[in-house]
Amino acid sequence: MTGQLVIAGRAFHSRLIVGTGKYRSFQEMVRAHAASGAAMVTVAVRRVNLTDRSKESLLDYIDRDKLFILPNTAGCYSADEAIRTARLGREVGLSEWVKLEVIGDEQTLFPETEELVRATKTLVKEGFIVLPYTNDDLIVARKLIDAGAAAVMPLGAPIGSGMGIQNIANLRILRERITEVPLIVDAGVGTASDAAVAMELGADGVLMNTAIAGAQDAVLMAEAMRGAVEAGRKAFLAGRIEKKLYASASSPLTGVVR
Repeated sequence: MTGQLVIAGRAFHSRLIVGTGKYRSFQEMVRAHAASGAAMVTVAVRRVNLTDRSKESLLDYIDRDKLFILPNTAGCYSADEAIRTARLGREVGLSEWVKLEVIGDEQTLFPETEELVRATKTLVKEGFIVLPYTNDDLIVARKLIDAGAAAVMPLGAPIGSGMGIQNIANLRILRERITEVPLIVDAGVGTASDAAVAMELGADGVLMNTAIAGAQDAVLMAEAMRGAVEAGRKAFLAGRIEKKLYASASSPLTGVVR
């Protein structure tokens, strides 16, 4: 893939981050992860068996020599709840990194931004590398960066909706104005073209789960997403042609001797 994704000084060979939920089996998840080429997978702390090691756990199916685990605080509706969950993930040895989610609405799963900023401040002070899931608001993004966030992860559409990128203008603004930390589009991707659009807008990476796990062929979709992220990144770096209202001949006659 063109260039590495660098977060908090750590380099990842893939700009595609994938999830671990909603797969039909752990075996399918393993195959999809391999096909995606991802270097990082996100795991919901509250949905993992962290106490009874005798029982099967999805952690048994993640090769930590190949995949970096990014714990997340999915299902938390307050800063205090998210902070406790992040601490639990670190205490049981998952990681000092955290994908921070603080949800404000059950139906849309939109983030509660005030609580998100508060949780970010606390966790950064405690030594966490915080990657917050947020909305596409530039002002909120600035507050998160000021709080010490290692990346900003705006949604492209509601979580799990598969609607694709619905906020192109706002993501373009974020890309132009956020340069201190990586910008990773999180949520809303439904198919490969959505991932390509996100990357063509200049996102440093894309995080997805349902788009792969919910596909009829999760492994094939994971492979498609891998190619889409790579293609979108290359297109962004290459620089697209200017959009014009009228036609422009592919083989112009300028300079041709008649």
